[in-house]
Parts: sequence; C-alpha cells; structure tokens
Amino acid sequence: MTLAEEFRSRNFSIYGQWTGVLGMILCLALGIANIFTVHVIRIIFSVLALASTFVILFIEVPWLLRICPTSSTFDAFIRRFTTNWMRAAMYTVLSAIQWASLCTGASSLIAVAVVLIIAALFYAFAGLRNQEFVGSKTLGGQGVVQMIV
Repeated sequence: MTLAEEFRSRNFSIYGQWTGVLGMILCLALGIANIFTVHVIRIIFSVLALASTFVILFIEVPWLLRICPTSSTFDAFIRRFTTNWMRAAMYTVLSAIQWASLCTGASSLIAVAVVLIIAALFYAFAGLRNQEFVGSKTLGGQGVVQMIV
C-alpha cells in the first residue's frame, strides 16, 4: 500500500499518526526555539516539548524500539499505546501540557498544542468509528518491524 493509498483509506489512525509526526517535528523545533527565553517557566515547557518529541517518536515509529537501546521499563511504557483510545489520551495529555504554557504568555508553543490536539481528535474519531489501529508502512507499521529483525 502506497502512502497515497493509505491516505485514501479513510482510516483516521493513519491521519492521527501523520499528524503526530508533524507534532513531533513542531515539538522539536519550537521546543528549541523557546528554550532561549527569559521566562523560566516557559523554558520548562520547552523542555517538556522536547521530551514529548522522543515519546512521540518511539510511539509513532515502532521499529525504533528494536534498533535503539532502551530500558525494558521504557519499552513497556511505549507498548501501552497500541490502541486508538490510548493514543488519543496520550496526545490529549501532551497537548494539555502545552496549552498550560499560556500561563507564561502567548508563544509559538500554542502551535504544538493545536497540532497535538488535532492528532488526538483523529485517534478519537478512529476509536469512535471502531477502526482498527493501522500503522503507516512508511513509519514502520504492518510487518515492517518483522522484516528488520
């Protein structure tokens, strides 16, 4: 299945996964950009955005768990997010953390919060429609992990 066919499948988990990857890129870029401010609290939110980058990376690109040396505790934590509902909950929490950054004033971290909540909504729609979680082949889903090992 090509990437275009995946998007035409109307499976909201594919949309959520790619929106999550976009959110991961924004977390990294805007986390670094906002770390150089004078607000100590905003720096904390920037560090949380950077930490979110790695959580999202390991959740959305599953074959990284096979090739990166991680602890068994971290692996067990990441493997909890295999259903649409768990991923929707995780993205909602990560988004809420970034929405809380508004307490320091408006910053570009709002873009991170918006994209993460959109990813949560896509996963929630997939859960409401009782769609199975389908990972994109491009990101290591649907048997790609077995081919690597």
